[in-house]
Amino acid sequence: MTGDSETERSEAHPFLHSDVTFVNMEANQHLNPDTDDLPLRANASHILVRHYVLNLTVHFERKVMGGSAVLFLEPCPAAATQAESVAGLQASSVLADTERRQSSPSWQTTGDGDFTLVLDCCDLNVSKVEEVDVASASSTFGHLAEDSPGPLAGSSVDLQAALVHKLISVPSGRWRQKFNLFSVCSRAPAFQGGASLEFFRDRWSLQVRKKGVASPQQFPRAVRICYETEPAGGSVRWTKDQDNRLCVYTAGSPINNRALFPCQEPPVAMSTWQATVRAPCDCLVLMSGEEQCSPIEEGDPPLLTWNYHVTMPMPASTFTLAVGHWQQVPAEIPSVLEGDVGDSEEQDEPAKLGAGPRQWTEAECGLGSSTSEVVKGTPPQTGREDQTTRSAFRHRSPEDEGHSVTDYSGTVDDGIPCSHGDYPCRFAECSAASQRVIPHRVFGPACLLQKAQTVLQLLPPCLAAAHSTLGVHPFPRLDVLIVPAGFSSLGMASPHIIFLSQSVLHAGSSSSAENGLSLCGSRICHEIAHAWFGLVIGAKDWTEEWISEGFATYLEDIIWAKAQKLSSRDAEEESELKALLRWRRLADELKNSEEGLQILRPNMGSTGQVSESGSSTVKHALNPDKAFMQVHYLKGYFLLRFLADQVGERQFIRFFRSFVKKYHGQLVLSQDFLQMLLITFPNIERKGLTLTAIYADWLDRPGIPKWLCERSAVWSQARLVEEVKAEVVKWILLSQSHRGKTRKRKRMEPKVNSKEVTSEQLVMLLELLLEEEEELSQAAMEALQRTYNLQSRDAEVRHRWCELVIKHEHRKAYRDVEHFLLHDQAMGVYLYGELMLQENPQQQELARRCLSLAQGEMDQSARRVVEEMVL
Repeated sequence: MTGDSETERSEAHPFLHSDVTFVNMEANQHLNPDTDDLPLRANASHILVRHYVLNLTVHFERKVMGGSAVLFLEPCPAAATQAESVAGLQASSVLADTERRQSSPSWQTTGDGDFTLVLDCCDLNVSKVEEVDVASASSTFGHLAEDSPGPLAGSSVDLQAALVHKLISVPSGRWRQKFNLFSVCSRAPAFQGGASLEFFRDRWSLQVRKKGVASPQQFPRAVRICYETEPAGGSVRWTKDQDNRLCVYTAGSPINNRALFPCQEPPVAMSTWQATVRAPCDCLVLMSGEEQCSPIEEGDPPLLTWNYHVTMPMPASTFTLAVGHWQQVPAEIPSVLEGDVGDSEEQDEPAKLGAGPRQWTEAECGLGSSTSEVVKGTPPQTGREDQTTRSAFRHRSPEDEGHSVTDYSGTVDDGIPCSHGDYPCRFAECSAASQRVIPHRVFGPACLLQKAQTVLQLLPPCLAAAHSTLGVHPFPRLDVLIVPAGFSSLGMASPHIIFLSQSVLHAGSSSSAENGLSLCGSRICHEIAHAWFGLVIGAKDWTEEWISEGFATYLEDIIWAKAQKLSSRDAEEESELKALLRWRRLADELKNSEEGLQILRPNMGSTGQVSESGSSTVKHALNPDKAFMQVHYLKGYFLLRFLADQVGERQFIRFFRSFVKKYHGQLVLSQDFLQMLLITFPNIERKGLTLTAIYADWLDRPGIPKWLCERSAVWSQARLVEEVKAEVVKWILLSQSHRGKTRKRKRMEPKVNSKEVTSEQLVMLLELLLEEEEELSQAAMEALQRTYNLQSRDAEVRHRWCELVIKHEHRKAYRDVEHFLLHDQAMGVYLYGELMLQENPQQQELARRCLSLAQGEMDQSARRVVEEMVL
């Protein structure tokens, strides 16, 4: 750790006041012990947050963020009556009365007849909630009052409501002016007229009342919440990166962002936001935001101020933040990835990756600016002096004068009008349709910059292939961050930013680089696919995860095959092999999990339904086993393969494009996709494939559908699989022959005439060897490792190799197992269990040693599971 990291600045926190009531309760008690369902408490059917303005300061020395969130609110047109509001409040207060943690001094002076704003909130220390005096900033509205319908007269309460309504109603063509006004209003003083706002916080929610206000229509339209996060809060991870430097990032935890800022978590509560984040001057702040940001140094002691914004209304769960000492991977033209990705989905036999004569230009690689202005002079730097970590483009903050000049036609590329609400939509932007590769950057710790070059090189062909497959990129730019080793998955996609695990980076030498691209490339394609399925089109009910993960898993193969320039035959063979590997994984998972976790639509007929107030629960979201299951990925993927088999893959992908054009910017249920499919292809319904049949076979019951069992038998006889089976026989015969030799001949190195295999074939080879009851000789294990250079292959291969090492107690490779458990934590959880189950003292000690070394940086859920196995 450097000196700068050890001496982070310490500041006082004026927003924490002594008059806040705290009740003794375990600070780290995140989960409800009586249920594994996640409560969504926000009364989003009564009143909606339309815009957030976050103002946060990062304090590494205390592992907290402090500041404020200003919420601009709008009552729902069909808001509940006073009596219904009271009933909803009383129901929600049952839990609160037994788990009270914090409130303002005068909370008890409010009554059940007062309307309550309920926000999802957890692990936050709230110091104050106040009404913002928007009217005090009315002079900045200028001609807005003249342009907007409705008077700005009446009582002060009416004036506040009218101003916020007019602000929310500013059309998307003037979004810069709109965000400028949001920013100005968020800094306005507290409203002094009438009663103050009182608040109450329990384990899962923050409740706000104003005495005498009985309906959503009378409730304040702008509310400022002053708060501080907790060091062990569930929404963010405070840890160290691979350079041993402090960092923090949103962890994508089951509780989403409610431990980062008070918000409305139900997916239907979509909003825009803007954020100002202050961090130490040697840090980089990355965030889901539409424009690259250059920070401003200000304050005493000096901090860097970063500003980001999002103009597309999205669920609060999509907000993403990362602060650390990362550096930008140097921009180089990827000469090894020559050739081009065809724009046409009709392209059948493209040249393979690397075969074309042309190289990617800087513009095509996204290394230039599409809309931002170039900064004059040298941009600020962090980390090593030779690594520029900030963009050379000036962030156009909402304070900039003028309006957006982008041309939005209001229709997507084939003339279908956008069906979503008013926002600056890229599907209606004339220039976006031809932008195959959006601007992109890659960041990571200094020690991984060389390996991360692979990611930077793969992004242009993967982005171009995604555009060729699905059409307009939903977001204007992309940052990729290589996150710390304790990150709990291989990747996580958010608007404008992707988190990637270091496990996807190629571990070997350049000589095996082509084979090592598979895991990295397919994972990049998976996360890119989420821009369409999971982000710009989201699930209306979070229990239907397959709408996001099943689609991304299905599309990753198609996009990655296009990026590699595979022929149709090669792509089909690779797809069959991957399908068999996934089938084996799914079958194994379903054998070892409770049936309730195997259902893709656990709420069945009530999917998408909420209470009168808008609150609901996410079934099984807090179940620790669910975090490690892939049923929504795999069973969803196979459902899409089944549907593609009914209509033809090419027609199916065309249908995907049509579905995106119709539903982008909206939330959907399974039935929206399936009904549109059945309407588009009426022949399949006439053959008996109905919505009811799909629900019954795939979505509403556990287990494996008949079609999948039958098709898996076909995949197991594919050419690439048969090649693997032949290799397995060679290795078994080698092991048998070696055991029958004399001691003198055993000293000779065993050899096998092995065939060169792909990474996926090697995974299959190791899996089949794992299933053999006969023990592999130690000499055969050494030959296997030497032949395929297993310790230098991708993480999927190395995981199977570690399983084989553990099964056969191959002590010479225990160091490979230890390396995997420490450096591939996103994939190593169940290796701990295998080490303990063998009842081998040396293996059990290895498990305990690795846990002691890694537990400080492990994901909380993963650590709990591993500790149960080991301790």
